[in-house]
Amino acid sequence: MEFQERLDQIWDRITDADFLANRGVAGEVRYYIFDYEPGDELVVREKIRSLRRQNHPETDGFEIVEFDLYKMVIGILQEKGYLDKCMKYEEARGMEYVYTAVSKTLRLTTDQNLLVNRIARETPEHAVVFLTGVGKVFPFVRSHSILNNLNQVLDRVPVVMFFPGVWNGLSLSLFGTIRDDNYYRAFPLIQ
Repeated sequence: MEFQERLDQIWDRITDADFLANRGVAGEVRYYIFDYEPGDELVVREKIRSLRRQNHPETDGFEIVEFDLYKMVIGILQEKGYLDKCMKYEEARGMEYVYTAVSKTLRLTTDQNLLVNRIARETPEHAVVFLTGVGKVFPFVRSHSILNNLNQVLDRVPVVMFFPGVWNGLSLSLFGTIRDDNYYRAFPLIQ
């Protein structure tokens, strides 16, 4: 199926009663991936803006809530007063040091993961969550890590990750070149 056709089907998919019920045949929580060519990033961003404008929670029965992972990381670093420090650390100590420092600050490998917990806390009861900014936040945040951890704390609403790369049903490949760990629990948003 062509890219534009897939984009055009998103609204019908996310307003489908089975999709909004957020349960599969075996009762599993449904997480979805919408993968696309990285060169189509700006088109996807505009489509997400358009879908959000189209969404009327009072009549649709749900609210599209977008979490841009990159903006979240920058916001948390600013809140903690670490953003300027990160830039200085990169100059003085290199990117690997900054990566480790940011990972610890965000608590990415713990149950207190600031991104995951914020998403869970700020998601309304009747929502469809859009996760964006996956390419922008690499290598600090890995998509499979967010999905694996979020799956543990957010199971009441559908979650869609917009992924600039390739998802083959088993693994994620950011930009079609950087292989992420396996993530096999998600379903394609549009087949």
